[in-house]
Amino acid sequence: MDNQSSPQKQHSPVGTAIEITIRVAVLALIVGWCFLIMSPFVSLIVWAIIIAIASYPLFSMLREKLGGRGKLAAATVTVSFSLLILLPAIFLGGSLVEGIQHLTTIYQTGELTIPPPGDEVDSWPAIAKPVADLWREASENLSEAMTKFAPQIQVAGGWLLKLIGGTSLGILQLIGSIIIGGILLGYSKEGGDILIKIFVRLAGQKGADFADISKITIRNVVKGILGVAIAQTLLAGIGFVVAGVPLAGLWTLFCLILAVMQVGVAPIILPVAIYMYSTSDVLTASLFLVWSILVTLSDNILKPILLGKGAQAPMLVVFLGSIGGFITGGFIALFIGPVVLTLGYKLFLIWVESEQSQKAQE
Repeated sequence: MDNQSSPQKQHSPVGTAIEITIRVAVLALIVGWCFLIMSPFVSLIVWAIIIAIASYPLFSMLREKLGGRGKLAAATVTVSFSLLILLPAIFLGGSLVEGIQHLTTIYQTGELTIPPPGDEVDSWPAIAKPVADLWREASENLSEAMTKFAPQIQVAGGWLLKLIGGTSLGILQLIGSIIIGGILLGYSKEGGDILIKIFVRLAGQKGADFADISKITIRNVVKGILGVAIAQTLLAGIGFVVAGVPLAGLWTLFCLILAVMQVGVAPIILPVAIYMYSTSDVLTASLFLVWSILVTLSDNILKPILLGKGAQAPMLVVFLGSIGGFITGGFIALFIGPVVLTLGYKLFLIWVESEQSQKAQE
């Protein structure tokens, strides 16, 4: 009797529930602990995976040209991308530091002056009148104007320093992500197999199709949205430096943020062009204005070429992805957000359409 009753006690509903609860709790503890340990590296790893997926066609072409030497091809892609990010960042960062140091020096010596607005300012629309008045007041008595707006200047200065510091850290994170992405490219076959297995595990038989759609979407969004934004920003930065615009690195940073958000570089580059007419000679200002218009319109040419068919996402999705990423994860998440949110948007649409087709068949 005792031998027969013991198995019943072991497999009672209460005992089974307690055992399942303990297993789930232990599993949740392990998963939560792993996430806590890896949380500082989540952004780096996600961006590294995005870089690896987006650059795989280039890596595959180089590997073929290098006789199948995948490690050498991965190293070439890694070094090239790192230099593409690092060299402009160093150049523009150096110009920004020099500009701030110059402004600080001439302000301390009392030599800092704001040039008065030209006659063209009088023809500005009424909505821009406060800006013109502030400009005129600062040109007449800079010290008094700065004292009047000292609280606002202090808040703006603190935000600006925080933005520059976060951007510097973000660039280092980008370099780290590129290096990790290069390592992933070296093991691309194994990584691709794991990715497909994960999608199959999550989505069943359609997992492989979801994996292919994810790869195509990531590549097209990186090229068509981030690629165009970076290209526009570099062109704008070149114009700022060549035209001798003060604090060229700062305006370039603002252009990058707005371009990724799909607002475009016009809100930065066109006011700078107007400023150039008030402070520079007509030839330089006119050439810069023509360059500014070409840079502003360049996305209309580049996007249809780089953004593949079926990868388009509403501007609101990209905008929310970039804003949300920037707020939650800083500079590097400014790039991750649009890719991840666009990918989620595409997969959601495909899931809804597949559900509707199944219901129609039934």
